[in-house]
Amino acid sequence: MTPDDLPTPAESAAEHRVRSDPHAVAMDALSGTAAEPGSAKPDPILVADSVVRQFGGLTAVNVAHLEVQRNSITALIGPNGAGKTTLFNLLTGFDRAEAGAWTFERRVISGMPPHRVARAGMVRTFQLTKALAKLTVLDNMRLGAGGQRGESLWAAMARPLWRRQEDAITARAMVLLDRFNLAKVAHDHAGTLSGGQRKLLEMARALMTSPRLVMLDEPMAGVNPALAQSLLDHVRALRDEGMTVMFVEHDMDVVRHIADWAIVMAAGSIVAEGPPAAVMADERVIDAYLGAHHDAPLSLEEEEQRLAEAEVSMVAEAEAPLVTEEGGTSGS
Repeated sequence: MTPDDLPTPAESAAEHRVRSDPHAVAMDALSGTAAEPGSAKPDPILVADSVVRQFGGLTAVNVAHLEVQRNSITALIGPNGAGKTTLFNLLTGFDRAEAGAWTFERRVISGMPPHRVARAGMVRTFQLTKALAKLTVLDNMRLGAGGQRGESLWAAMARPLWRRQEDAITARAMVLLDRFNLAKVAHDHAGTLSGGQRKLLEMARALMTSPRLVMLDEPMAGVNPALAQSLLDHVRALRDEGMTVMFVEHDMDVVRHIADWAIVMAAGSIVAEGPPAAVMADERVIDAYLGAHHDAPLSLEEEEQRLAEAEVSMVAEAEAPLVTEEGGTSGS
């Protein structure tokens, strides 16, 4: 038993458990959470209310209430066009909502620009990776660190003022690149990486800010199976280290295997949420993905109505005059 396994004199047993196994605490909390849209969580890190985004006459997002439990992996799922990425863009400052407010760690961040959201501890990756192709992998990582003294125009001319900080940033970047199996390509241009490696780079770069909430937009899209397993392991590792993860995903097997909680969007709104297994058996979720009553048998009345409609259509077609090549009709 190590000293970290023992509670300090100043903390309670409950506080020690949160420190030593935050994921177990989160799972205990979620076990008593109602599986319904907009359900309240015992310890939410992110809370959003009445978030609306419209494009012309189309309402892309209309989320009444959303809470994300701390130290958990939450999957945001739904059919194409459900509004998942738009919601990510709104929450992280890359788009502006017509209405609504949201908080992160009980701090209002609605309306904040992306760089301030990231500084607050909430970072995201993109479905289409945003690596700077003409910079090296290591330089991409260095750019992810915040509060760099050398970024000031005047300070940049005095290297002794920021050299020690840059050395520390470089050391941290190399540790992360090694963790994500990218150390060997640290000095290659990011544009030479495969799609899967760029996903790994984006995830590694996001960690340069030491975030508390990591939002991943389709991290498995376009990734070969070998790298996909590596990405899954990294997502679990983030949670096990005390971070909260929220990710958009279409692969239900991925959701089932790594998500602690699933939130389902359809037509811009949240239609269901709960443990992944329960959510995937929910009729509202099946309807959202496959259409309402996609496999329901027709009732006797519905069958008779369809037969009657088909018969009327056939009679009308048979009685319609036939148009000849000269423009007349048969029987005229």
